[in-house]
This record gives sequence, structure tokens and C-alpha cells, in this order.
Amino acid sequence: MATYVDGFVISIPKAKSAEYKKLAREAAKVWREFGALDYKECRADDMAPEGITLTFPKMVKAKEGEEVWFSFIVFKSRTERNAINKKVMAYFDKKYADKPMSMPFDMKRFAYGGFAVEVE
Repeated sequence: MATYVDGFVISIPKAKSAEYKKLAREAAKVWREFGALDYKECRADDMAPEGITLTFPKMVKAKEGEEVWFSFIVFKSRTERNAINKKVMAYFDKKYADKPMSMPFDMKRFAYGGFAVEVE
């Protein structure tokens, strides 16, 4: 079964970790309700592998007191991803129309990409 994945790498201040987890729990629920096959939020645990020079913390320019998170959402296909993401964005636009939605991390150091799964 071919699938499609959206992947994210972000750096979150440790002091905002609880705020991010609350946001992530809501996001996971919404994405799944709209059809995502899976949704994961993963906090970095081993970021100093021997012999690797470009690590996720370097990629997102993590600062002292920040944690790196790798997150991914799995979809049936890119077409499904596009349709689901459109619904999710509409949901959040409506929900937060009258409230400012601040992100607990620096969006300028947010890495994102869509990936066609080649091996399962």
C-alpha cells in the first residue's frame, strides 16, 4: 500500500513543552478525524550519533534550553493529504478566527516536507 508522509522538525523551548504537547494532542485528534492514517510527535532522545555531522538540532539551529521534535503525519496518498490538510486548515481557521493563535516555537526554524513513501 503506497502512502504519503508529511514530516516536520522543530525546536521548542523546554519551558513551552507542555504548551506544545497540548497543541499537538489537539492537532493529532483533528488530523485523524479528517482521515490521516497516523500522527506522531517525537521528542529528540539521541542527537549525538557518532560520525554524523548534520544532526536535527543543527538543522533547526536549536538554542540552549530548547528541545528538538520530529513529527509526522501519514496519509493514503498525496491527493488525500492535500484534501485532509485543506479541511484541517479550515477547521483551525474557523476555531481561531476570533483568537490569536501563537505558536510555542520559532516558525523561522521550522523544517517541513512532503514525502512519497518508497519502501514499506
